[in-house]
Amino acid sequence: MSRQIHIGKLTLGGGAPVRVQSMTNTDTMDTRATVEQALRMVEAGCELVRITAPDVKAAENLGRIKEELLRRGCEVPLVADIHFNPKAAEVAATLVEKVRVNPGNYTDRNTGKLEFTDQEYNDELKRIGERMASLIDICKRHHTAMRIGTNHGSLSERIMSRYGNTPEGMAQSALEFAQVCEAQDYHDLVFSMKASNVKVMVDSTRLFVQKMHALGMDYPIHLGVTEAGDGMQGRLKSAAGIGALLLDGIGDTIRVSLTEDPEAEMPIAYDILQAVGARITQPEYIACPSCGRTQYDIQRALKEIKAKTKHLVGVKIGVMGCIVNGPGEMADADYGYVGSGAGKITLYKGKTVVKRDIDQKDAVDELVRFIEADRQH
Repeated sequence: MSRQIHIGKLTLGGGAPVRVQSMTNTDTMDTRATVEQALRMVEAGCELVRITAPDVKAAENLGRIKEELLRRGCEVPLVADIHFNPKAAEVAATLVEKVRVNPGNYTDRNTGKLEFTDQEYNDELKRIGERMASLIDICKRHHTAMRIGTNHGSLSERIMSRYGNTPEGMAQSALEFAQVCEAQDYHDLVFSMKASNVKVMVDSTRLFVQKMHALGMDYPIHLGVTEAGDGMQGRLKSAAGIGALLLDGIGDTIRVSLTEDPEAEMPIAYDILQAVGARITQPEYIACPSCGRTQYDIQRALKEIKAKTKHLVGVKIGVMGCIVNGPGEMADADYGYVGSGAGKITLYKGKTVVKRDIDQKDAVDELVRFIEADRQH
């Protein structure tokens, strides 16, 4: 289990729920548009709102965005996304609850150098510590958290010279920044290994966590397949990468990166968390694809059951075509709706039959009534 840190009033890691976050795509200098989008994201379930701060003016405007959100009753923590501008990071760290820096292009930037001696490599690491000192001091004084977010494809030339554009390079890049922060007694850290390639993202995250634990570190992990795209492909890539790591027990916050309005990401994030059992926010349905043995309209029944039970958070309902596989394959369901003949349905509580051979036209309402009555006892 990771250590727990605080991002404003929000807890992250250490047994807290896996947090869902996203990022605005408005112009940060357009306060109204950014606030309105952030409110839509929060309404959709976003618990951390990230906003780009490419320069000092944008970083300063985060304060106005924060003030307007608070005026409108929204206390969501804000994360400043920093790439090339250390001064913007320092300004943002005084105004919002978290900053994100990319080790590959934050301070560790070179000018086309392809080879580094051990001395040159270590000298550069020393300079990174010196350049990070001011930001770390500000973060400590303002209780601001920091995400060290490594991206595949934006590793520094120094890292590339020794490790190449590999999961090893990504993990090492983040670990070096972790050691810089620890040397200055700063520990409000989150780490991420992002890639548009699902395998690279999974491999680099697993490798980083392994190396981090070997060094006695236990920081929270942010998961996401960056630049996943849109539509079904974006959703499937995100589910594959994020889901695989969550099933490993890795991950404290997630972001589904879609080329769509950011509020579209939250339903997918919660679906992924539900699917792997990491965070239960809705009912779950076990439903067979049906076959020639099914003698009722299972597709229609499932849609009707979902519509009438969507408020039953955490309840698991099995909707099965027939008794051949139905009762066994829905064995861990709380309640079951199983075809038992031509247009006939049998209802279950767990593995126990509660009512047999109900006409299909009445069976969904019977199921809902039974569940609601049973849950009141």
